[in-house]
Amino acid sequence: MSMFSPSLRLRWHWLPWALGCLVAPVAALAQQGVPSGAVVAEELRQQAVALEHGEGVARDPVQAAALYCRSARLGDAQAQYNLGWMYANGRGVPRNDTTAAFFFHAAAEQGLAVAQRMLRVVGGLGAEVPDCMRPPLIAPSLSAVATPGVDYQRIAPRKIFELVLKMAPQYQVEPQLALAIIAAESNFNSQALSPKNAQGLMQLIPETSERFNVKNPYDPAQNLRGGLTYLRWLLAYFEGDVALVAAAYNAGEGKVERYRGVPPYLETRAYVQRVLRAVGAAVHPFDRKITRPSPALQNIRTALARK
Repeated sequence: MSMFSPSLRLRWHWLPWALGCLVAPVAALAQQGVPSGAVVAEELRQQAVALEHGEGVARDPVQAAALYCRSARLGDAQAQYNLGWMYANGRGVPRNDTTAAFFFHAAAEQGLAVAQRMLRVVGGLGAEVPDCMRPPLIAPSLSAVATPGVDYQRIAPRKIFELVLKMAPQYQVEPQLALAIIAAESNFNSQALSPKNAQGLMQLIPETSERFNVKNPYDPAQNLRGGLTYLRWLLAYFEGDVALVAAAYNAGEGKVERYRGVPPYLETRAYVQRVLRAVGAAVHPFDRKITRPSPALQNIRTALARK
């Protein structure tokens, strides 16, 4: 039996359509420089909305759910919410509160308040990754970049560039990876402060600074030491997989493990793509003595190998 009363079902029925209509047109997104993955996700979601509600096409909730999941896998929070709603109500898919909770949780993590409210209704976090979310989250072409695409010597401030060249090898981190992370995190601003209180060049949150004994995160050398120590640890933890390391640096290693790969967040996916292109390699050397690999690594590889 559904936990939704008839009135609650009616109240929530219009929300997926309404949320879909609130997003800027695809062309406008492209003109604003939104990452291409976001544009594709938006297109898929618009198609799914039309199929779910029969807007200009024959209503097909099964196909709508499939398209929503493709968009959700790319990181579209509203597609994640819409699909969670379908699972919570058994529309086009079997009713499953656990699966609904998975999608509501993913959308809530990206800041969608209505998803957070629905998560409280269905309960739980939906720990199991649904089948449609398990194919590779990074296109093979992005993992096979032959050469670095960014010359940071021309972009980075000279003192920062030289400091990275000096320090990165001491932590068994290739300078190009460290520079790519710095560029993505702070754009080489040693005084950068994010709304989430991430600080300095490599945007260390206070917990990370404490973890790696960084006393002044706005001091470039100290910040680099903390960030490079964390990168060295992540490289060992994910056995040199650059995509997973970048995703973990952006979203946390726990999220990578939970989602069995790059988390389905638009921000994280764009971040990983940027780092991969800049580094020009999918694999980085790592020191097995630093830490044991993630206990989820085999499951992650199995998930990523599925086509």
